Amino acid sequence: MHPTAVPTTSPAERTISATRRWAMLAAGTGAQAATSAMVTAPGFLIPELHRPVAEGGYGMSLAQAGLVAAAAMAGMMCTLVLWGLVVDRRGERFALLGGLLVTATGGAAAAVLAQPWPMTAALALAGIGAAATNSASGRVVVGWFPPERRGVAMGIRQTGQPLGVGIAAATVAVIAHRHGIGPALWVPTAASLVVAAAVAVVVLDPPRPPASAARVVTNPYRADSYLTRIHAASVFLVVPQFLVWTFGLTWLIDDLGWSAGVAGLVVASTQVAGAAARIGVGWVSDLVGSRMRPMRAVALLAAATMALLGLTATGAGHTTAVTVAAVVLLVAASAVTVADNGLAYTAVAERAGPFWSGRALGVQNTAQHVVAVAVPPVAGLTITAWGYGATYALAAALPLAAVAVVPVAGEQQVS
Repeated sequence: MHPTAVPTTSPAERTISATRRWAMLAAGTGAQAATSAMVTAPGFLIPELHRPVAEGGYGMSLAQAGLVAAAAMAGMMCTLVLWGLVVDRRGERFALLGGLLVTATGGAAAAVLAQPWPMTAALALAGIGAAATNSASGRVVVGWFPPERRGVAMGIRQTGQPLGVGIAAATVAVIAHRHGIGPALWVPTAASLVVAAAVAVVVLDPPRPPASAARVVTNPYRADSYLTRIHAASVFLVVPQFLVWTFGLTWLIDDLGWSAGVAGLVVASTQVAGAAARIGVGWVSDLVGSRMRPMRAVALLAAATMALLGLTATGAGHTTAVTVAAVVLLVAASAVTVADNGLAYTAVAERAGPFWSGRALGVQNTAQHVVAVAVPPVAGLTITAWGYGATYALAAALPLAAVAVVPVAGEQQVS
């Protein structure tokens, strides 16, 4: 155990029934899925926002549409640490319920406004609410599951993100194309309300050590660079993740000429692969007793996959074989680039302990979203100038940087 930390579980925590523990995990996963659907849904509006006005669209450039798509992420980014402080002070259940209700309020306002720039402000509010889920549901998992099961449990919890993206991909683009961008946003709004009801029924705050123990816990960031290096590695890895999430659908429609419905189903299937990847690497981390060694392996695989996707995407559409290879690599890249998230979240919460985990997870998410917010507009400019293939290939350099930063040597056993 790290000398500045306190135990993240106690024998009393493990006496709760298995049914209740897994029900809370399901609620936390659902909360992550609903808020992820809300945050990523605007990205699937890009084809309609970019479509010429003469064809019934809004005539926005890719960079402008990318700004709209980034609004919810921007709102999330600005409040992740604040929600982490709420988690540390008021508990996970309070933060989850409050965040989901704010998310639903912002989503409903965006659906009613249904015009790009006014809608942007409402989406930012939805992102503010969505930030709560990232800190709170992670602490629920670490607080209620013993160390030897946390990798798989957090992997399952982290499937909420790709599943939420999958829900948005399968519904938002099609609804927006047929009925407009406003109706499309009711999907994640309704999901947030349904999950809020589930959280109210089943989630309990994990027990903590006595409050007096907090006085002897020092700031984990002052002890060593372990948490900081995890944050840095995650930042490098989040760029290709958000690149393929945001522009994979648009690439299939614009470059390959696919329909919005078929492209949306393909992107939705990539999220199923991503969910499986998170559970798989979580299981591996429990098996080998390490979060960081599997995370480094994921970084290497992400670099290779993005480089190959860049090569094949450049020639996609010219021959069937290359097109098939490019689409398969898009699916693979979507899975690999999200596989590290559960490992990082588990490691951060374990090292930070119950009195710092909310803020540490807030910092983790803030660092990722600072970069993620910049991905849509910057990638939009890069794609416009050099094309999808070159942009995918350039993104392969960042996972290579993550390989050098992952703190494998500084990892310690947590009880």
